Amino acid sequence: MKRLLLSLLLATLAAGCQQVNTTSGGAVGANRKQSMLLSSEQVDQMAAASYADTVKQAANKGKLLPDNDPTVRRVRAISARLIPQTAVFRPDAAKWQWEVNVEKSPELNAYCMPGGKIMFYTGIIEQLKLTDDEIAQIMGHEIAHALREHGRERMSSEYGKAIAMQGGMQLLSIATGGKYDAYQDLAGGGLNALVDVTYSLPNSRTHESEADVIGLELAARAGYNPNAAVSLWQKMAAQGGGKGPEFMSTHPSSTTRIAELQAKVPVVMPLYEAAKVKPVPSAAPKKRAKS
Repeated sequence: MKRLLLSLLLATLAAGCQQVNTTSGGAVGANRKQSMLLSSEQVDQMAAASYADTVKQAANKGKLLPDNDPTVRRVRAISARLIPQTAVFRPDAAKWQWEVNVEKSPELNAYCMPGGKIMFYTGIIEQLKLTDDEIAQIMGHEIAHALREHGRERMSSEYGKAIAMQGGMQLLSIATGGKYDAYQDLAGGGLNALVDVTYSLPNSRTHESEADVIGLELAARAGYNPNAAVSLWQKMAAQGGGKGPEFMSTHPSSTTRIAELQAKVPVVMPLYEAAKVKPVPSAAPKKRAKS
């Protein structure tokens, strides 16, 4: 009976899990297969709603920079050169409903939600004194997360863990006749911590490395100097971006990251050189709706 229940649990997870490759490999060779339990449509809808709420809240607090702000114009001009390059990795991305906004915040952060919803914080631009080439590296990195659907992959992972955890606790209860049901919360917490270390965090570091190299290629194809990726992470390291042991971090350490990027610069340099001698296509991202 116990083996039957375990088999049914594993069969349920396997039936819902798809092995996909969300992008082509590009020049940098990002060809890892990905496990997905959730659909792109589900994740994109959630992301669009979350982004709209974030933009609305920032606007209500007076923190969302207006369309005519010089920083917004600058960031959108860079995105207009990067977005057309996404077709190299997945043709459908050029047709996404891209949005690009800037929020006044001291945070050293930026992100691109699934479906092309980009937000930059003024803190990362101003405190690091970023050049356009360095902004392009950050933006390319964040866009790469969306192209590879890392958010969907991470949510699928968490969803799978939740199903497995629930099934595991039920099996434990059956196997022990409910003798240890009172300790299930404690046991579940310990198992969660183990899964986090052995599964979630390594996957996240993989995501970061993929986003680094894909972003490097996107920026190079858009005519932005690949060497800016190295100077960017040197600036981040100086700000304490590499704190903590690498094993317990969701990001590669600055030293590892810089070394990996330096190894890929020669791969994408011909793309950058080619982009410098021919016009780079641009596409204006959608502006925020007037409220």
